[in-house]
Amino acid sequence: MGEKRLRLTERPTTRLLDTYGVPYSQKRKQQHVSDLDTNDTSYLGTEPSVISKPKAPLNIIPMNELQQRIRVCVRKRPLNKRETASNETDIASIVGSRTVELHAEKNRIDLSRFVETHSFTFDEAFDSHVTNQEIYARTAQPLIEYIFAGGNGTCFAFGQTGSGKTYTMLDSNDGLYVLAAQDIFRMLNQPNHSHLSASVGFYEIYQGQLYDLLNNRNKLAARDDGNNNVVIAGLKEYPIKNKEDLMGVFEYGNQGRTTGRTGVNNKSSRSHAVLQIILRAQHRSAEAYGKLTFIDLAGSERGVDRGDANPKTRLEGAEINKSLLALKECIRALDQDKKHTPFRGSKLTQVLRDCFIGNARTCMIATISPNSSNAEHTLNTLRYADRYVCI
Repeated sequence: MGEKRLRLTERPTTRLLDTYGVPYSQKRKQQHVSDLDTNDTSYLGTEPSVISKPKAPLNIIPMNELQQRIRVCVRKRPLNKRETASNETDIASIVGSRTVELHAEKNRIDLSRFVETHSFTFDEAFDSHVTNQEIYARTAQPLIEYIFAGGNGTCFAFGQTGSGKTYTMLDSNDGLYVLAAQDIFRMLNQPNHSHLSASVGFYEIYQGQLYDLLNNRNKLAARDDGNNNVVIAGLKEYPIKNKEDLMGVFEYGNQGRTTGRTGVNNKSSRSHAVLQIILRAQHRSAEAYGKLTFIDLAGSERGVDRGDANPKTRLEGAEINKSLLALKECIRALDQDKKHTPFRGSKLTQVLRDCFIGNARTCMIATISPNSSNAEHTLNTLRYADRYVCI
């Protein structure tokens, strides 16, 4: 819907966006913001003194300028050593701060070559030099204020295998969950939040089943609590007092996550990982006060990506793609304002339902590979992310 396609014989020159001051998602679909509370500015808010700030000043857009439930961002990773050694071409350009252009070579009927440029505009577009700290300030950090106001925040990454999802979300040094933990515990130490405590749950969705990564991979069940909220029955939660507690629990659980070797990545995630940080009022411990969820989706892949993979790996890939397709169908239904959204189409969409309805704020980070051999995959990722801009 928002994709612009040009056919060029050479790459276009960089141009400035003339719509920078107005969020693109509002321009795309004004008719879908009428049901939002225009007085709710808590999602992105301002920069309170209790929130940690990167060394360099960052332009964090306040919620009163956006008024959106879902923010869609794209992160481009740099070419890796293998791609550089193979003389791969960087075909992805970040224009301004919100537009991604993909320059893909094509063949004409007479076999001559030309460059086809696809242009997409999102809420944010991060070039390969942008750090996790800077991305955090524009994606997950604004959700912290929201969960302390009693809301639910979700940040999830989507992209092909090897595009940088896990590094962005779950890196042990400066993944978004680590940076979020620093701010959460800084806020918990403030007198006005002394009535709150934090706990963590960590599970994976593998082959259509839920497994508790903190409790011997016990099987879990996703259920509706009767109040239109999804609860994970049987999920073991661990109380945490500081960032180090969270990192220790995460490292323990991450060791049990299902990984495997593919033609693209020697240690590819074969499951969707869901890390939840839950706030509860101490006098009402059974009821969640606010919740922040980080989701590292398994990489989308093509059959060729699996190379000579064994039957188990092929089956895993098919299940991953099936769940991502189910998610795409849900996004299409939301985009088209259908009466029924098929959230029960997979365990993944059942779990993610709370991200798109009710008292929720969500940020999606689409990660892309810039190398020419992944042009088709990168284009699919950008088109997939473009669907979310309309919600």
